[in-house]
Amino acid sequence: MKHSKPLVKVVSTGAWLPERVLTNAELERLVDTSDEWIRERTGIRERRIAEPHVTSAEMGAAAARVALERAGTDPSEIDVIVLATATPDRPLPSTACDLQALIGASNAAAFDVNAACSGFLYALTVAEGYLAAGRGDTALVVCTEKMSAITDWSDRTTCVLFGDGAGAAVVRRSEGDAGIVSSYMRSDGTLAELLWRPAGGVRMPLTHELLESNAHMVKMAGREVFKAAVRSMADAADQALASAGLTGADIDLLIPHQANYRIIESTARYAGIPMEKVFINVDRYGNMSSATLPVALDEAVEAGRLKPGDWVLLVAFGAGFTWASMVMRW
Repeated sequence: MKHSKPLVKVVSTGAWLPERVLTNAELERLVDTSDEWIRERTGIRERRIAEPHVTSAEMGAAAARVALERAGTDPSEIDVIVLATATPDRPLPSTACDLQALIGASNAAAFDVNAACSGFLYALTVAEGYLAAGRGDTALVVCTEKMSAITDWSDRTTCVLFGDGAGAAVVRRSEGDAGIVSSYMRSDGTLAELLWRPAGGVRMPLTHELLESNAHMVKMAGREVFKAAVRSMADAADQALASAGLTGADIDLLIPHQANYRIIESTARYAGIPMEKVFINVDRYGNMSSATLPVALDEAVEAGRLKPGDWVLLVAFGAGFTWASMVMRW
């Protein structure tokens, strides 16, 4: 396939996951739920939970160090850090700047992107544009999420869904056919209140009453979010495939956002991709928001599910609403 623009590619990946495993059986003791109910509706068996003292920046830095080592890249060579997170360590400054300090990337510009679960594809698209424009040679994309810190553990409809983790990718301009061939991003802010954290910002500053009511935790209208996710991820997959001049039959591996097994099945079916060509780890980690895609990509690479020349389709949906997709030649 001929491309009209220079390609940008992921040259290495890395991931970091907490050691602590929280099983469905443990959640049965916290809230009125059951292992069978959780697995039947979401496909999740367990998730990882970071220790209270561990920060989002620290998790992201751990994943970044793995990716940098695999790329043979010194932190001083990084020109830009694009960090996606819905769980920043503090409102100001950015988690990206904290991570920059942790890894010693002294020559990098660093900033955050918040597109919730679509964050990896948003951040990767930003990094792609930065490098393709000749602004730098090496980008570091990091997604780090401590979802346990914004989860209402008394809400049985949401606390079963989320987990913690971080993923990273080193990105450079490509000298061959490997790289990002197409990408697609969309948003719909009119549906924001179907999946949101009402309190904690300047619109609704925290008070004792709001803290006690858990108004600063994630709230979700599950049925409506499910329908929007299926519809939007199917659209995103179609758009990225069309832009790449491909169909689902050409794809060697689909890596979808890992929020719900039924959403994954629907996305694959709409894209015309059989389930044996779909990478799934939602059963082990739950929904890690923006970190789900880079962790899944890292695991797919390490498991040998991707080889040079393969076509990979990534697709995600998140709060905002945001949705995105990308086709890469590995």
